[in-house]
Amino acid sequence: MKLRLFPQETAALELLAKMAQQSVSAAQVLSEMFGARRQDHQRIFDELMNHERQATELQRALLTQLRTSFVNPLPREDLLDLSEGLVASMEQLVAVGEVVVLNRLDRIAREASDQLEIVNRQAELTVTAMRSLGRLDDLEDYWIETIRLAKRANHTHRVWSADSLRELSIGHYARNAEMARALLSAAHAFRDIATNVGRIIVKES
Repeated sequence: MKLRLFPQETAALELLAKMAQQSVSAAQVLSEMFGARRQDHQRIFDELMNHERQATELQRALLTQLRTSFVNPLPREDLLDLSEGLVASMEQLVAVGEVVVLNRLDRIAREASDQLEIVNRQAELTVTAMRSLGRLDDLEDYWIETIRLAKRANHTHRVWSADSLRELSIGHYARNAEMARALLSAAHAFRDIATNVGRIIVKES
């Protein structure tokens, strides 16, 4: 493992961790939306959008940090790729909320909450991982667990889709399918971040 000497290098990692924390907060907001009355959905969605804006501001701060710093804990392009993965995960979480609002959903399928629980756990793991990028040897378990959770999300998605196709009308099925795709895409976005971390671990070892 390459030796890291400078404590000030952690600034970029803290910004990445704060971006990941916005995803945790977004997942918590979605959990509130899933249990809320329809008339409250727009207000909750506005809160979700605020977390997306904060993530965007944090990415902008990261870009400034990368341009102005002399030494970074990892190559600039790796840090940039991770930030783009975090933005992608946030976009998918926002998409879930948008599906709820646009389709005026009164009842949220149990499977949606199951998927959101998986995504929230991935986001929590990612917060810790972003802070630990200076100690890559400690991140193999994160890499493996996040990918395992994505496989679990794949299974839940398949079961949810099959059950919905059998039990729901065409209209209800379409709305469920749209939400299911957005939640699965969020799980895949976090999987892609973990895969990127795995690539960095191999490259930097």
